[in-house]
Amino acid sequence: MSTAKHRGVDSSPLTPEEREVWYAWKRAHEAVRTRIIADITRDTGLSDADIAVLIRIDAAGGSLRQNRLAAELGWDRTRLSHHVTRMEVRALLKRKKAGSGVEVLLCPDGQNAVDAAHPIHAAAVRWHLFNPLGADLPTVHAALEALSAERGRESP
Repeated sequence: MSTAKHRGVDSSPLTPEEREVWYAWKRAHEAVRTRIIADITRDTGLSDADIAVLIRIDAAGGSLRQNRLAAELGWDRTRLSHHVTRMEVRALLKRKKAGSGVEVLLCPDGQNAVDAAHPIHAAAVRWHLFNPLGADLPTVHAALEALSAERGRESP
């Protein structure tokens, strides 16, 4: 007996309606994300990865251990190290030895960049996500919370 049947979950192929909802979810996620990133990149010159790093460090008060930053971003340490190096060359970040690890700190240019990106990000999220939803925003919010709620670590 399969795990799905054991848990009482229908494992038959998706119905045409279910498949269309899945496709619509994927299209909407990618379209909104791409549009927001494009707005930020156009107005700041920062990439999606740059913004992700800068926002995390800014939220942590201007510095963050490199290992923790990698974990928060879901990146492997090598990817993060290479990206931080590129951002150091652009004077957005600097690294400092901290005990047995490395601390990543915002430089003044990095702080200026993240400060400039915040209102652009807010406007882009409102324009590309919230405005199209209008009065449906609370319903969508509730649905997204339900989707992200912990239902157990294992899939059916």
